[in-house]
Amino acid sequence: MKRKWIALLCALCLLPLPAQAAESSYPDIAGDEWFVEAVEAMTEEGIMTGLEGGIFGPYEPVTRATVLTVIWRLEGSPVMSVEEPFPDAAEDWYAAPAAWAKGTGIATGYADGTFGGRDLVTREQLACFLYRYAQYKGEPLATGALGLFKDADTVSKWAEEAVRHAAGMGVLQGNDQGMLDPQGIANRAALAIMLQRMRTPAVG
Repeated sequence: MKRKWIALLCALCLLPLPAQAAESSYPDIAGDEWFVEAVEAMTEEGIMTGLEGGIFGPYEPVTRATVLTVIWRLEGSPVMSVEEPFPDAAEDWYAAPAAWAKGTGIATGYADGTFGGRDLVTREQLACFLYRYAQYKGEPLATGALGLFKDADTVSKWAEEAVRHAAGMGVLQGNDQGMLDPQGIANRAALAIMLQRMRTPAVG
């Protein structure tokens, strides 16, 4: 009987300990979320910052201005002037990122010449911005197999090349149902994750 108890205790010692929640610098992040590591990494690097009130707002939608700003920060916040800046961004808080993005071709704006910085960004639009940034950097471009995703036919034709690249690099991944959700609005947690994956891409 004594030997059985000893064996049981040994077996219990071999069981994995419960995962500890990571410490978060934001009050609205518990520390056990799937995106916490990416959020903290992007915060430490100064690529993403919190919102008003000191929160991160992981489920808040991402705007075009935010995407430009984080990409601009990735590049070291360079200064660039363009002859004809986006008229709706020239005096706004994201004026410097917008001018840089227009000068590099990462952002082209709408047909009327405006940028629409407060417009929300879909996942396929986010993929396009990141794709243009990769082109600007001269990085290798990937061609992912969109057929692996159940909703591949919902990717817009104009975004297909960018989405293939993002999927091939492992930056844009499907959800538990095997969906890319290209028309879905990207949130701040997804942006942090995609930026982190850009740093450690897994070509597929």
